[in-house]
Amino acid sequence: MNALFKLLNNRTKANQSSSDQMLLNTFFTEHYYPHALLTKRRPHYDLHIYNKHIRDSLGSKSFKALTHAVLDQWVREHIVKQYKPGTINKHIFLVNRLINLAKHWGIVDVNHFDTRSIKRLSMGDYTQYFLTEDEVHAVLIACQRDQHPFLHLFAKLLLLTGARKGEARLAQWRDINMGTRVWTVPVSKNGRSRRIVLSSSAVEVLKAIRTQSERLYLPTARSDYLFINPKTQLPYHSFYCAWERARQRAELPHVRIHDLRHSFASFLINKGASIYEVQTLLGHHHVSMTERYAHLMPNTLQDRVDIIAQIVR
Repeated sequence: MNALFKLLNNRTKANQSSSDQMLLNTFFTEHYYPHALLTKRRPHYDLHIYNKHIRDSLGSKSFKALTHAVLDQWVREHIVKQYKPGTINKHIFLVNRLINLAKHWGIVDVNHFDTRSIKRLSMGDYTQYFLTEDEVHAVLIACQRDQHPFLHLFAKLLLLTGARKGEARLAQWRDINMGTRVWTVPVSKNGRSRRIVLSSSAVEVLKAIRTQSERLYLPTARSDYLFINPKTQLPYHSFYCAWERARQRAELPHVRIHDLRHSFASFLINKGASIYEVQTLLGHHHVSMTERYAHLMPNTLQDRVDIIAQIVR
């Protein structure tokens, strides 16, 4: 019995050792990417990162060869190339994901790789910018004066809904229910669908988008996109160039399109909306994402402790 157990144990170790010798390129091509195609919203994004930043540098190495020294050297090469910490962290996330899935699927020895991962780079304090009311007006005027046929309406819709630019750019008319005043995003950033509540002003902007589309002889059927490029007859790939012109004209060169979403949240908080209400309106899955706005609450905590002061006299 002991001899049989020893034989089986040796075979297991031999098979495990053979798996540890699998190249990272082989694992990505034969195991990870087919899995990502069926489970991830944007698998091509992982493929792009892998081909550009991992395949030639780490892909020819076996899992066993992915030592801490090798992985740390790979990170240092990214830093030397002057990639931003956020970009490097995206690459690190994918490598860690590959290693963790290889462990989870039993392709590598879990004990051998129990601590094998790359520490992400420090991002420092999260930077975000909130527009003042005067800056909002300046930005919208600059957008309205731009030659882009939809920039002003696009920016205004983001400000009124807190939608992400990608959600608005790829929105279709069938996603909008004017009766219930709800905009349904089929797949949001976190991979889930979400509902955006529309104010009366947001509904008016949507009507203006339809009017502008009809003026430009663009289709507005249920299956059509809200923002169609008149030249390509396809949804806009980006609003960046037009936004760059507008923010320079408004003398706010540091303001990003995503700051319109931040500003939507900041205005709500400053007008008394709770963190949980803002969480729902922004479509955050975890409240921790919304808590970055908590410091904007004007004297809220002071007001709350005063409630107790009225009782204890």
